[in-house]
Amino acid sequence: MNRPSKVQDPSSSFTSSQSEDGKKSSRVDRIRLLIADDHTTVLAGLVSIINMQSDMMVVAEASNGRQAVELWQKHCPDVTLLDLRMPKLDGVGAIEEIHKQDASARVIVLTTYDTDNEIYRAVKAGAKGYLLKDAQREDLLDCIRKVNSGATCIPQDLGEKLAAVMSGETLTGRELAALTLLASGKSNKEIGANLYISETTVKGHLRNIFTKLNVSSRTEAITVASRRGLVQL
Repeated sequence: MNRPSKVQDPSSSFTSSQSEDGKKSSRVDRIRLLIADDHTTVLAGLVSIINMQSDMMVVAEASNGRQAVELWQKHCPDVTLLDLRMPKLDGVGAIEEIHKQDASARVIVLTTYDTDNEIYRAVKAGAKGYLLKDAQREDLLDCIRKVNSGATCIPQDLGEKLAAVMSGETLTGRELAALTLLASGKSNKEIGANLYISETTVKGHLRNIFTKLNVSSRTEAITVASRRGLVQL
């Protein structure tokens, strides 16, 4: 499914100095994009859509997160558009590595995942935009332009999920481990055995988890944790 990285020749997709509406457009003025996605069809579609815009052009394509970082270093694009889950290095890891080199790098996540935790991790890593792959084409193009201008672009519904996570308390590593075992159907005794702690300590962890997730039962805790991407069922 992976496709090799490919550097676009801007002249192949833009042969005239005149845009369709008769206004002049030059490569210098266009937003230079790097796109990373391990799905060949998705990548090709994004490249086609973007290269049809008079104010944008794709300068490089990557099929995994590691390539995305390497191509970012080579081309220093204005905006990077990347998937969240890719081989070799995921989207969050790629964002973190890019931001180590340039804290002002403009990155947009385009993904199918909309859990609270996924959005939070991406934004915390430095993403300036977050869109789902079923977004309208004009919404995607508008997001690219906004992020290029220095703005943040996160749809209202995703922004509300992000706000919910950021306003809540973060689970500790041990609490998250207990929650994961709870979601897999383990009893308090089994959770204690797996974590080498007493049942009393397990109950304490669960109380803290319930408080932080604002729930009152094991079932509700699992449901909320799944929705936020803290556990996978």
